[in-house]
Amino acid sequence: MITLIIVIFIVGYVAIAFEHPLKLNKAASALITGVLCWTVYVLGNNGNHEAHEALITHLGDISSILFFLLGAMTVVELIDMHSGFDFITQKIKTKKKPALLLLVAALTFFLSALLDNLTTAIVMVSLSSKLLTTREDRLWFAGMIVIAANAGGAWSPLGDVTTTMLWIGGQITALSIIKQLLLPSMVVCIVPALMMAYRFRGKTIEAKEIDATTEEEKQDGRIMLFTGIGLLLFVPVFKSLTGLPPFMGMLLALGMMWIVTTRLHQQKETALAQRLTVTRALEKIDTSSILFFLGILLAVSALQSAGVLKELALFLSRNLHNDYSIGIALGLLSSVVDNVPLVAAAQGMYDLATYPTDHMFWEFLALTTGTGGSAIIIGSAAGVAVMGIEQVDFGWYLKRISWLALVGFAAGVLVYIIQHQLQF
Repeated sequence: MITLIIVIFIVGYVAIAFEHPLKLNKAASALITGVLCWTVYVLGNNGNHEAHEALITHLGDISSILFFLLGAMTVVELIDMHSGFDFITQKIKTKKKPALLLLVAALTFFLSALLDNLTTAIVMVSLSSKLLTTREDRLWFAGMIVIAANAGGAWSPLGDVTTTMLWIGGQITALSIIKQLLLPSMVVCIVPALMMAYRFRGKTIEAKEIDATTEEEKQDGRIMLFTGIGLLLFVPVFKSLTGLPPFMGMLLALGMMWIVTTRLHQQKETALAQRLTVTRALEKIDTSSILFFLGILLAVSALQSAGVLKELALFLSRNLHNDYSIGIALGLLSSVVDNVPLVAAAQGMYDLATYPTDHMFWEFLALTTGTGGSAIIIGSAAGVAVMGIEQVDFGWYLKRISWLALVGFAAGVLVYIIQHQLQF
């Protein structure tokens, strides 16, 4: 049973990677893979109650991510529909692509620590699309945004779900993780950013025409921009205050945006008002990307329920007797499978008696699993979202961005090891 699940996962993964040669949408491959993996798992357990319960439990976790993604994409789409991002693009005066790339990377890095890497990636890709005219440039910037968002999320207890898991589980404290991972995470972002900026040396941005708008439309855009960004920033605050999952805060934010949009256009012509509604925004978001994400997470959760990921973690522990080696291996593995079950498996394998709170193993694990997912575009939630929004080809990312992400990953790991050794 386990062997068959692994084979199905690998075949599905290959189908996703070769989406364009096969002329098969990646969402279809992901959904089929996810369903088949769970079918084999349930039938292999003779359809017992525990197998069905495991599916329902994982579906609850997956749904929370999907609802979060749906809400975030809709909020950003509403801002975009009202030309809210034009306010920011008009403030960016540089016409040099290297300078713009570094600016976008810096904004993404620090914003992802305040929000989370998924929301930040969605916001920044939408912003970049307003500044860049050519698709090739947008793809390169999208790749950098994935790297910067994952790096920025790793050093903050609110920035990445795995760091949050370790924080809630008592393996790390907020102040210590910020102090220990800020510099290595910056290096993970800066090294690829400088290398990519060198590629754009001497190139300038072509002026992108902004649609003519009235003063009232500009005012509406500013209202939607600041309201949307404010509500997105409120999501982690809501989580901290209530302890509820992040998707609850995101759904609250979407509901508030719905009210603001309704009030903003209640006195306007019906045709115009209907064109700027939340319903229209929901029609415009890329639903196939959400279904793709659903399929991928279903497949990974099947591997987790079958015990594949835990066995893999145990194998690494038996054969790699060095904490750094285990952390690096899990980090690179997180580029293939979701980092959440990997970290969950590590939390189950090692208790606080083995590795107490703020032990370097937990800090290093947060760094590697948080940033390792950038090596492959479907290795992180941010990457999956960007892949859907900008229609980034799996193979294009693998050839042009993956090696940059790995160089940054290696540099960040090296800086952490040196930093840790110097503390003794």
